[in-house]
Amino acid sequence: MFLENTVNPKEQFGWIEVICGSMFSGKTEELIRRLKRAQFAKQKVEIFKPMIDTRYHEEMVVSHDANEIRSTPVPAATNIRLLADGCDVVGIDEAQFFDDEIVAVCNDLANKGIRVVVAGLDMDFKGNPFGPMPALMATAEYVTKVHAVCTRTGNLANYSFRKTRSENLVLLGETEEYEPLSRAAYYKAMLKEKVNAIQVTSQEVILPKENK
Repeated sequence: MFLENTVNPKEQFGWIEVICGSMFSGKTEELIRRLKRAQFAKQKVEIFKPMIDTRYHEEMVVSHDANEIRSTPVPAATNIRLLADGCDVVGIDEAQFFDDEIVAVCNDLANKGIRVVVAGLDMDFKGNPFGPMPALMATAEYVTKVHAVCTRTGNLANYSFRKTRSENLVLLGETEEYEPLSRAAYYKAMLKEKVNAIQVTSQEVILPKENK
């Protein structure tokens, strides 16, 4: 999955690990697990998350299972480059919400000998690659794709289906707004939404003529 020791101890380059998947797949849980192991080993660890993510706590990175680790909220990816100086390990949660600069930041840190562990959604609610995640996955040495369990079929789920009508790309939410679905369940759910939308738009509204 990933290595915690390089083969050549004289080599100073670090690496990038990406943990990706759908909502409720355990991405943050796995991120916290790896970072806590590094802390236990007395390594200098810094964790960052986008400032917009305040679902559980303003400063803590918190998983759906309530595991948590202290982090630094930042407004933009470039802030991470400035704050991560001197670290052994850098963790980044919800990477899909960062700007594209996050890719250069992660590579710059790895080139300085830092182990970079990144977690984020690989697809948005429409099933499209999410933000900078594809580029991060392409440049990372190690990519771990985790899965949730489909709430409708019980199969492995890798899609985040949005249950609300909002079309905003960024919409923070939990089980009230999202549910993890398998490919088959997601396809059926999206098809049903399209049919409902066609039915609504095809209905003609006839207004009564005004009495003259």
